[in-house]
Amino acid sequence: MDRLTAWIAADVVALTLRDGELHVALVKRKARAARGRWALPGGFLLEGESAEAAAYRELAEEVGLRRRDVRLEQLASYTAPKRDTEHPKRVISIAYLALAADLPDTVPGTDADEAEWVPVEAALGRRLAFDHAQILRDGIERARSKLEYATIATAFLPPEFTMSELRGVYEAVWGVRLDPANFNRKVIGTDGFVVDTGEQRRGRGRPAAIYRVGDATRLNPPLTR
Repeated sequence: MDRLTAWIAADVVALTLRDGELHVALVKRKARAARGRWALPGGFLLEGESAEAAAYRELAEEVGLRRRDVRLEQLASYTAPKRDTEHPKRVISIAYLALAADLPDTVPGTDADEAEWVPVEAALGRRLAFDHAQILRDGIERARSKLEYATIATAFLPPEFTMSELRGVYEAVWGVRLDPANFNRKVIGTDGFVVDTGEQRRGRGRPAAIYRVGDATRLNPPLTR
């Protein structure tokens, strides 16, 4: 019986907000497999390296993002036997979701000829390498669903923010318009979600209260789409 072997890769759905719109990091591959195709950042695990460490390394090498720039969590494993038809061995991918605020412009390197932030709807319209379109769809849906029951929306914001900026995260990720008064009431009524700093930001209209992240990690009751 032939020995069953496989290579293991780490791929990353890196999401951020740019100009109020949800974007994902994509790279144009220069490695032999799927050369010239757009793909998610990622690559094979090195000797003695965990999948999480590989994900952080690939973000740094292919996109120019540092570990401290992003919040990383495991998304799913992708194990279809023919997901990479150009590699002589079976390739299993452990995918991660990375969320962050105000990420810098991408910087291509190593296995990437180009790297850029792409609006998620435009990215979904591209013919991505391997099964990365499915991984991207899964990552977007994970982000959308987690906004309902967890406090990850604040990962897209600086340490201090206004309620309209927090609402803007939900609107960008969910792709809907939310009623400001209703949204504010739900957020303030959720224990530990945000904390009023007592400071205000002045602009053209009424001064806006400034908030920071509370100590809660889950929303009870949840915010629903």
